[in-house]
Amino acid sequence: MKILDVDRIYADNNATTPVDPKVKMEMLPYLEDRFGNPNSLHTTGREARKAVEEARQKVAEMLNCKAKEIIFTSSATESNNHAIKGTAFARKNEGKHIITSKIEHKCVLEACGWLEEQGFEITYLDVDKEGYLSVEDIEEELREDTVLVSIMMANNEVGTIQPINKLARIVHEKSNAYFHTDMAQCPGKMDVDVENLGVDMATINAHKMYGPKGIGALYKGQDVEIDPLLHGGGQEEGERSGTENVPYIVGFGKACELAQKNQEKDRLEKMHQKFVEDVCARIEKVVINGPLSPRLPGNTNMSFIGVEGEALVLRLDNHGIDVATGSACSSDELKASHVLEALDKGPEVAHSSLRISFGRFNTMDDVDAVVEALEKEVDDLRSITAMDEKGKIGD
Repeated sequence: MKILDVDRIYADNNATTPVDPKVKMEMLPYLEDRFGNPNSLHTTGREARKAVEEARQKVAEMLNCKAKEIIFTSSATESNNHAIKGTAFARKNEGKHIITSKIEHKCVLEACGWLEEQGFEITYLDVDKEGYLSVEDIEEELREDTVLVSIMMANNEVGTIQPINKLARIVHEKSNAYFHTDMAQCPGKMDVDVENLGVDMATINAHKMYGPKGIGALYKGQDVEIDPLLHGGGQEEGERSGTENVPYIVGFGKACELAQKNQEKDRLEKMHQKFVEDVCARIEKVVINGPLSPRLPGNTNMSFIGVEGEALVLRLDNHGIDVATGSACSSDELKASHVLEALDKGPEVAHSSLRISFGRFNTMDDVDAVVEALEKEVDDLRSITAMDEKGKIGD
């Protein structure tokens, strides 16, 4: 189904997804006449509160947890900061050691960096060339004063899926630390049952699952105690102050409901497989970044040796195709992705990388069109580079 401009192909779904029309329709009444503050006692306020709690239940059903274990936030960035900083300060008398990995989202790495300035000790785990953590490394780094381990479930750039249930089990067996995972990329594509995963906290957001931007959630087990990040009116049971964003919460709930009903793993994996096979058959000197399989469904990260990734993004944009060079949160930084650097990719591979991520509203015809445009533009850019190197132009 096409919901976007028919003249464009959107293949950057790991950055954000279009709002599903069903989500939009669910939200509209709360942007119009159902505008009440859910903390008000009158009828209009109670109507808004009912909508918030119904949405909370839908999020909880997707994660297989209790509704009271869901805290609504403004984003995955806020949820990650809440989990990390909230744990650090709530448990600082027990220890000041936190473990994470070098390929986490920037919001996790920056939050940990800030905590280092406050006197906490952070261990940044290495990964192998496909982005996998070593279970032994985590075991070795666990200490009596470790209070939190935060590991991303599926990497947003190279698609590596970590064995979260195994890692969480080891952390709980070997320490008293909480285990948190950022799984913003995962709903609708893989198992996000927090009971099966065995995690204490988990981060998700709406705009990576065909809901609106500006709304996220933190799952926090009922026995987990962390400090609030925001103080004020005591909303969200005192966990996150600020008037709840009712329309977006409603949209989030609908997005979770649709993600449960429309598991897209198989279809997206087929699109990825066809894309990789066709590109490698038609274009030379291509490097796949991250594991070939299994990986985050719909995600492909590949480098076209001899071609700048930014140049390819702009060339494909002229074809009406949206792709990315890496994480959209840092797309204005003309430097190699920290994830590719952690995978020990050299500068030539890192700077020639492209992330293509297909989603719910893409078709196999889109795959064919992206491959065709890529073949043309890679060949063209390589020919220009070859001419420059021979001194025929650009002297």
